[in-house]
Amino acid sequence: MSSTPPGDREKIVSKLPPALQQQLKVRTAQYRVDIQHAVEEGISAWRGLGSNLSTVDTTGAKSFSTWLPNGQWEAFRTDCSSRGLSLVQGLAQSVSLWLEMHPAPDVQRPTIVRRMVVCNQKGGVGKTAVTAGTGQALAEDPETLHAVGVSKHFANARLESAPDAESAVREYLPGMGLRVLLVDFDPQGHLTKQLGHDLLALDGDSLTKHMAGDAQGKLKDLVVTVTDERFDDRLHLLPSCTDAFLLDVKLSGVRAREAALERALAPLEADYDVVIIDCPPSLGLSMDAAAYYGRRRDSEAPGNSGVLVVVQAEDSSADAYGLLTTQIDDLRTDMHLELDYLGIVVNHYDARRGYIATSSLESWMAIRDPRVVGLIGDLKEQKEAVRVKQPLFAYAPQCSQATALRALAREIA
Repeated sequence: MSSTPPGDREKIVSKLPPALQQQLKVRTAQYRVDIQHAVEEGISAWRGLGSNLSTVDTTGAKSFSTWLPNGQWEAFRTDCSSRGLSLVQGLAQSVSLWLEMHPAPDVQRPTIVRRMVVCNQKGGVGKTAVTAGTGQALAEDPETLHAVGVSKHFANARLESAPDAESAVREYLPGMGLRVLLVDFDPQGHLTKQLGHDLLALDGDSLTKHMAGDAQGKLKDLVVTVTDERFDDRLHLLPSCTDAFLLDVKLSGVRAREAALERALAPLEADYDVVIIDCPPSLGLSMDAAAYYGRRRDSEAPGNSGVLVVVQAEDSSADAYGLLTTQIDDLRTDMHLELDYLGIVVNHYDARRGYIATSSLESWMAIRDPRVVGLIGDLKEQKEAVRVKQPLFAYAPQCSQATALRALAREIA
């Protein structure tokens, strides 16, 4: 069946097995090409073959339509008839051929492990949710399409309404497939609890002990997997321990204490593409160690690692932001560090709260360095995921918060 629209292409309607349709959707997204051009290329390649390909199982084939150059479908129909094949079989072979010609691309892994330090001296801004969500977005299955959305409100810096499903521009993209380690650096352990794990025992081994030189074993033995099929075995967590409340005291007697976190995590880095640190709401020695860990290393490209600041659209976040940036500037100067900002994330945003929220967002958007790289709505799904101790992307993978966090991950990756 075909109809002729304006232009030089015609709509064709046929059938393809659902699994083949899904593979075609994913692979074209991976290569950033249109399905119509992939099918056109596959048919052209199939027609140029000297013999038929192996028969494709078309059992359960479902309706499939696309746009092809005028005349290609009729010529293809003639070729199928002359080769003794049905149109469905010929199309299935053509699509399979294109997939063979375009194998799944390898995940692009950084040459130097990326280190993201998620911080703000103010508590309650949602650092943990942003840490967890960014890690989940980075680790999602690269062979599956996931909804990625940026609020129109954010993209256009317009402040009329809260970001929600109706105000978001979405596209479906393959997961990023990176190996991610989430580090719960906060003694309160919110990240550990939210992801359904227990805090480390106070009388056992911990990150604090490794930083203080009192390690009881290998740090990698403390790492646990965040289990969900969308992450496979790519998303891991280093749980917190309440002994981290004493970290600043313990670090005061440690040699080169600013490098203590880096020394502790160094043995783990070869296993990961990204390490994300969920920092405590503190400006003490632990924050110095986290910031030092995020510094730009020798031969590392600017923006590969650095500090991601989470704020809210209200005045107290602005005050805390000033204190944090002052500390970072002091570290840069005193220790001669190249410490990059990955950007600002405005979290828990809801324009229905009125002028304070919208005017605060305008103020954040007006900052050009660092710039706002994410806007996350204050919606119920994140709170519900925390309550049931599930990753947000497992609990509500299509919700607006999840799609915004995927956009954030791509913005800073």
